[in-house]
Amino acid sequence: MLLRVCSSPSSFFNLRPLHLLTSSPKLPFGRPSLRREFRLIPSRSSSSSFHRMESPPASSSSSSQTPVTASETDSLAKDLQNQNLGAAIDEGGAKIKRKLEDFNWDHSFVKELPGDPRSDVTSREVLHACYSKVSPSVPVDDPQLVAWSDSVAELLELDPKEFERPDFPLLLSGAKPLPGAMPYAQCYGGHQFGMWAGQLGDGRAITLGEVLNSKGERWELQLKGAGKTPYSRFADGLAVLRSSIREFLCSEAMHFLGIPTTRALCLLTTGQDVTRDMFYDGNPKEEPGAVVCRVSQSFLRFGSYQIHASRGEEDLEIVRKLADYAIKHHFPHIESMNRSDDSLSFITGKEDDSVVDLTSNKYAAWVVEIAERTATLVARWQGVGFTHGVLNTDNMSILGQTIDYGPFGFLDAFDPSFTPNTTDLPGRRYCFANQPDIGLWNIAQFAKSLAVAELINQKEANYAMERYGEKFMDEYQAIMSKKLGLSKYNKEIISKLLNNMAVDKVDYTNFFRLLSNVKADPNTPEAELLKPLKAALLDIGKERKEAWIKWVQAYIQEVSGSETSDKERKARMDSVNPKYILRNYLCQSAIDAAEQGDFSEVNNLIRLMKNPYEDQPGMEKYARLPPAWAYRPGVCMLSCSS
Repeated sequence: MLLRVCSSPSSFFNLRPLHLLTSSPKLPFGRPSLRREFRLIPSRSSSSSFHRMESPPASSSSSSQTPVTASETDSLAKDLQNQNLGAAIDEGGAKIKRKLEDFNWDHSFVKELPGDPRSDVTSREVLHACYSKVSPSVPVDDPQLVAWSDSVAELLELDPKEFERPDFPLLLSGAKPLPGAMPYAQCYGGHQFGMWAGQLGDGRAITLGEVLNSKGERWELQLKGAGKTPYSRFADGLAVLRSSIREFLCSEAMHFLGIPTTRALCLLTTGQDVTRDMFYDGNPKEEPGAVVCRVSQSFLRFGSYQIHASRGEEDLEIVRKLADYAIKHHFPHIESMNRSDDSLSFITGKEDDSVVDLTSNKYAAWVVEIAERTATLVARWQGVGFTHGVLNTDNMSILGQTIDYGPFGFLDAFDPSFTPNTTDLPGRRYCFANQPDIGLWNIAQFAKSLAVAELINQKEANYAMERYGEKFMDEYQAIMSKKLGLSKYNKEIISKLLNNMAVDKVDYTNFFRLLSNVKADPNTPEAELLKPLKAALLDIGKERKEAWIKWVQAYIQEVSGSETSDKERKARMDSVNPKYILRNYLCQSAIDAAEQGDFSEVNNLIRLMKNPYEDQPGMEKYARLPPAWAYRPGVCMLSCSS
């Protein structure tokens, strides 16, 4: 299949809301000339994941009159935050609490997909296989459980008393086989920094298998840092404490922010040191080793499909098998789409063959849903100021989850060009402002793999990218409107605010939290306008002060037209603007103490991040601006070394 090439994602989607000048990667598909008669949005009430919605009229250039509607994903965020509240109950009315030996293992991935005939860990190219069976081989010396998540244990219906078992650290570090597990490492490839890297795979992560709870929910358990696999290349397959703490804390922090993410059951130290060159500068040092038990419905990535599509005719059937597997176990609603439902047909142009019928091709419906989930995820990242740092295609989940926490970072001072990854510094490909475009680029690579396997055609691939653009802008505009307490999206107000914040390096999180204190009173004296924002607007001169006064006046004029009271607006804004985020310096403080054997700060942060939108009296120090030492290398910016 020949696929057209276009120079830039922003040539057909203006995805970067700040209209900032940043480098844009190339896309493998041409610009789709789409005349949208309908728009695809997820439906939580239908047996299908989609339903029809009339296309809105074209908006004005200012977009100031676009109404803000309740996003379907708001309820999804609440579901994510409260996953553990619906604990399973047995027939006697008690919560189900299992021992590790009582896990209900399924192992569908190993049973239904082709595997590597070899079981050794020799680094090699693994052909015609989705995984390699391999046992954890992490060296340990009195391993210790140092942190765990009660809410993840509840998802698994794991009895909290199991954390007290003397052999728990051995079982969950991989040093001792977990009864019922069938460990393997997944084979995948990916684009790294825009370049095809070939085979990558789980080089230091070993999946133990899938646990089914009493609700029929499927949860994969994966040990990160558990030893060598065939995909380790020249590495040792191990992980260090600092990166493991960061992954454990951030996966849980993102969950409680309401952002789709992989989870973490527990964090363990191995008692053995690991050699790492943190800055790739020829100065390696010994660091404490650790293992994180990660949990997700699936660890399938875009690269899981790319690797097989890249290997020619013989492996294209594996792409289909992997797609069928994912749809069966993780997108079952797509299998049950009603083929007589004409609401799932979409006109994409004037030509006779311009209809995209999602009911006639489940793979097209599937890639569209993945595109929409990804768009929603990236919009939520932008809303809280999260920068992933390594948005390679092998770090993109097909479930639309945040996955693989490496050199991530939340914005402190607002800088659209911020990247937390030292490797990304030359081109800042993965900087904060570029994330929406990169998400689209990665969707294009994923769609290309399906097209190469002839699962979708060019129109369907282009439609998926079109839906990504539409979904991202819908979600982003709704999120930003809610952050400002606006009843309708106002591009001028929001763009001017973000430009002001960038000029004055205003703290992203603290500013939005303080903004809810501004009263909607047009008669507020000019001298009083900036008082509610004083703690965020530091060291601004007279000219900049006038610019901020002008913006606050325009903002008050906008919100004063609403019937919402100041008290109600503040409550709504505080519910979407976190007071606490996992700033890099907070992570580093916890790491510094942990490397000396003190894990109290790790556990303090776990408790803090469970309620990021609450004031939490006595915890105010965790909302402070970063201290001067936070800007040293290894704190505000990190490498991929772990």
